[in-house]
Order: sequence, then C-alpha cells, then structure tokens
Amino acid sequence: MPTHPCHPPTAIVRMADAGDLYTSWRWTHDSHPGGVGVAPAAQVDAALAALARALPDLTDPEGLHHALTAGGFSAYESEHDLAQLLSRTFLPFGLAQQLHELLTRGVRPHLRLQPSPRVAQVPWELIAPDAGLRLVDIADVSLLAPLSIVHSPGRPVRTWTHTRQLPVVAVLDPRVPGFRADSELGSVLGRMAADSPLSQRVATYAGEGRLLPEVDGPTDCFRREDVDREWLGAALREGAGRLMYVGHVTAAAPESGQSEHAELHLACAADSVGFAEPTRAHRPLSAKDLLLGTHTLTAEPIRGAELWPIPSRVALIACESGGDLRFSEALGLVSAMIAGGAELVTASRWALPTDLAFQRIAGTAAHACPLQDAICSIDAAHELPDAVGALCDWQRERVAAWRDERTIEHSPVLWAAFATVSTH
Repeated sequence: MPTHPCHPPTAIVRMADAGDLYTSWRWTHDSHPGGVGVAPAAQVDAALAALARALPDLTDPEGLHHALTAGGFSAYESEHDLAQLLSRTFLPFGLAQQLHELLTRGVRPHLRLQPSPRVAQVPWELIAPDAGLRLVDIADVSLLAPLSIVHSPGRPVRTWTHTRQLPVVAVLDPRVPGFRADSELGSVLGRMAADSPLSQRVATYAGEGRLLPEVDGPTDCFRREDVDREWLGAALREGAGRLMYVGHVTAAAPESGQSEHAELHLACAADSVGFAEPTRAHRPLSAKDLLLGTHTLTAEPIRGAELWPIPSRVALIACESGGDLRFSEALGLVSAMIAGGAELVTASRWALPTDLAFQRIAGTAAHACPLQDAICSIDAAHELPDAVGALCDWQRERVAAWRDERTIEHSPVLWAAFATVSTH
C-alpha cells in the first residue's frame, strides 16, 4: 500500500453532541459521497466509560498502577476489545465502508477529525474497524485546528517551508522552583546519560548550530534552571523553526469551562509577571499568558504573540497537554500555540507514564525507555516535510510491535495518547 500518495483522498470528519453523537463527513474534491452517522447517547456513554477506566488517572493514588497492570491498556486482548468497542461506537458504517473500499485499492486516505469535546480523548488512530486492523493501519489521522483560532484576525502564520533551518528551541524537563526532583512537579526524564537517544538528538542539533539553549554537552540541556518565560520569549524572538517541550502541564478541569487556565511549568519564579497563581516559589506560564501577554498586568502591555512568537511546529510532551480540546471553547495550550503562529502541534490526550513508572510499576527492563523513545520519534517526525504522515508511520510501527510483542512497554497507554492538530 502506498504510504503517502502525492494527493491522498482526504475526508473532513466533524462531530457534534446533541445527547446522541452526530458524525458528518465529506471528502475534499468530492472524491466520494459524504454522509452522517448517529451514535446513541447510551452507547457513547458506555464506550467513554470503558475508555476512562483504561486511562491513567493521576487524581487516584493507584490510578497509574491500575493503568499499567490491570486496566484496559495493560494487555493486548483487553485493549483490542476496547478498540473494537470504540470503533463500533464512533466510526460511522458508511465511512467504514468507504475506507474498506480504499483499502482494497491500496489507497491510504487522510482523515482530518474535529471531535466534539465529549469524545476528545478517544484515540482515533487505535480504533479497530475489523479484528486486528486499526484505523491508523488504513488511514493517516490528524485533528483539525479550531477554525475560530485559525482564522482569527491578525493571527501570525509561520510556515515550515520557510523556517525549517531555524533553531529548535528545546525546553527539556526544566527545574520547577520549589519542587524537588521526586515531587509532583519534579523530573519527568530522570538523570539523562550522554549516550541516551534523546541526548544524542540534542547533540545533533547542537552540532548543527540549531539548538537553543546553547550547551557545552547534550546533558546540559536537561533540568535547567534558566529556561523561564523570559528566556523562552527571547529564544523564540530570535527565530525558531520548532519548539519542543518536555515537562509538566497542569490541565484545567473540563467542568471549569476555563481552558485558558492550562499551565506550562517552566523554570519561572513566583515573581514572574503572569496570570497564573504562584505555587510555592513558582508561577506557571498559562495559556492565558500566551494569548493575552501582559494585558492588564503592566502599564504598557505587550501581546502574547509578540512576547512568544510560536514557531511552525510545536511538540508538547506532557500530561494532557492537549486537554483544551475537551472544552466547548478551546483556548488552552494547543489553541494558544496555533494562535501564536504554529501550523502543527502534537500534544497528549491524557496523562503519560514516565520511563521510571514503566520500570517500577510494570516491571519493564531497566534499559527500556518508552517515553524517551516516543519523544525522539515525535521530534524526528517534526523534522520531516510530512510530519502528520511520519507520526502516523510511527504509530503504525507501534501498533505492529504491540500486536507482535504484547508487552507493556509497547502498550498504547503511552503512544496512543499523542494527537496532532494541524491547520491544513
């Protein structure tokens, strides 16, 4: 099957909640008929409840342990059953028929999805339209950026074509003031070795003169105390091709209705200027900061897009960094990145287990580093012209490894969390 034809058939799939879940789709250039599917509310509720039971719940002290050892994602058979349930519920029959017809012709289409907030955590790539077959096996999948953000007046646009040679701004596991390495806002990656996969990627960028911050050795890029909002703004204003963030995000609760309160935890001290409330010695950088800048906070306010000009491509590797998609008005971190100029943002739908969690809770080998491997794969895909296709290729490889090995380090509890939101 050709992986990425020059102009693959593309379907725009939109979902709307009205008690029942309505899914409509249309094919660009009218290559196929469009259609509408309806999933009954009770069926949707049951499927979402089954998914929620499988996800890591960091509000429960035993939530991560359950997800890695007993939940739906902990074993291939239970995960496959869940994937089939999700497919029966959320993939309209008419669209499934069209995808099967394309599959028989050896054509892999691109599905651009706009889920409703209620179903924003569904891992569409993973759903199984047939036994042993996943949606990502037969289609490239990405999420549509909110049109209200994409078409907002004055939104800057930075294209990968014109900025790909610019530096990679890397904020990797920053030290959060007031929090020890083993605390809730402590280290995500642990002690990094110079020969680790991610250190080697950092070293490559440094050797090419494409890395900010400038470092003497690759491990100097991790656990830094100086990568605060002022540093980030200065680095982005110098000109950047990409932003890679690995660390902590505090997602706003969907019931709050305040997606703009999602927070990035940089090395910002409590006296930093911003909208978020300080925690101990630290003030997080919120989506509201990125959107509004210093509006109402300083005598001469500066717009967020001027303080932090967001590059074309952004990776937010953190727990529920894509959580704003669960809001009816998405103004969280993903939307803030797009409003600031990004074309493409890869973020997480749910909480991410660390490599240490895999080792200590699930008993993986000491050399296994699923999270670090995922970061490297996402980073590598963001370097390629067709980032969406490359990310789907990676997830197809992950599906195959999970299908063949069926061990926890290959579980989609980690890699299926990542979704890519694009503007085109």
